[in-house]
Amino acid sequence: MSKAHPSNGRRPRLPAITALALAAGATAWALREVPAAFGRRPDARDERIRNSPQFRDGVFHNAPSALASATPPGPPTDRSTLRRLILEREGRQPVRPVPVVVPEGGARRPATEGVEITWYGHASALVEIEGQRVLLDPVWSERCSPVSQIGPKRVHPVPVELEDLPQVDAVLISHDHYDHLDMATVKRLVAGQSAPFAVPLGIGGHLRRWGVPEHRIIELDWDETCTLGELTLTLTSAHHFSGRGTTRNTTLWGSWVIAGPSRKVYYTGDSGYFEGYAEIGERHGPFDAALVQVGAYDQAWADIHMTPEDAVRAHLDLRAGLLVPVHWCTFTLGLHPWAEPIERLIAETKEQGVPLAVPRPGERVDVDNPPELDHWWEGIA
Repeated sequence: MSKAHPSNGRRPRLPAITALALAAGATAWALREVPAAFGRRPDARDERIRNSPQFRDGVFHNAPSALASATPPGPPTDRSTLRRLILEREGRQPVRPVPVVVPEGGARRPATEGVEITWYGHASALVEIEGQRVLLDPVWSERCSPVSQIGPKRVHPVPVELEDLPQVDAVLISHDHYDHLDMATVKRLVAGQSAPFAVPLGIGGHLRRWGVPEHRIIELDWDETCTLGELTLTLTSAHHFSGRGTTRNTTLWGSWVIAGPSRKVYYTGDSGYFEGYAEIGERHGPFDAALVQVGAYDQAWADIHMTPEDAVRAHLDLRAGLLVPVHWCTFTLGLHPWAEPIERLIAETKEQGVPLAVPRPGERVDVDNPPELDHWWEGIA
């Protein structure tokens, strides 16, 4: 008869080879979605891509600018910036829960005949304009990353499940970075919605790989327009870059003009400040409201992300009414303190006399009757 050995409260150790096998299996499982999440590089022989004024030498370029470099930029890789990204974490995340707003009466209420904006966090928003609905850069995943277990994690829950959204008339994508274009969210929208995806040139390749039917893909170059019923959507310029894997700038980036029969909304996507805003304002404005990127800025990437002061300057160039800030709060992607974008934005909008609404994630803003600022973010950071 064999004797049981006392454990002394200790767990038996796994043999080293078993532990290594388990670790390798876990890593392989975590990385299984990466190839698909990278999407598909567009065919450079595609006639529309080859003939784009933005495309040369195998990549897309920003428009010439006296304010920013026209060279296709990329993320900063210098040692000092990478060190700051890794080590300087003080104040970059909220220390208390971010309040979210669950839609009153459900998310499927009838679309407004005016203009209303529901911000879901980061750059994801629903624009309702004269009875039409447009979903912007939807990211419903827990992380904005090609790997579901690694990468920037959201600091607040989604205010409403994607399947609980009303039917929309269009899904707009500004560019293919993970915090704006999410494979899992796209797949859920394919199943739960029937609206087309309107995207900059080249991004259709990603969507096709993820199962979006061809008839639901609309690819546009800058200053091209598509009409969906009474909705007119125009892709306009931005000063940014693109890329999901090791290649950069093989897909285009942009901003969007969303127009109903008589009302207009503008969405900046991601961009550095450049002369294009004045041109867009002159050609397409004035706008009832603009959703403007205000977060994840730094001197190291000033060409590709605006500061809050830049955002107000762009808003004035655009000839827009209400400013609704986006690209902050949800994912920690910059080096600044979590609430700094809004604090700086408030100071600048007061200085410039710009109307401002700062909704909680999930809060609906009536552009014609915006809520007063209640500083809900104070005490959270």
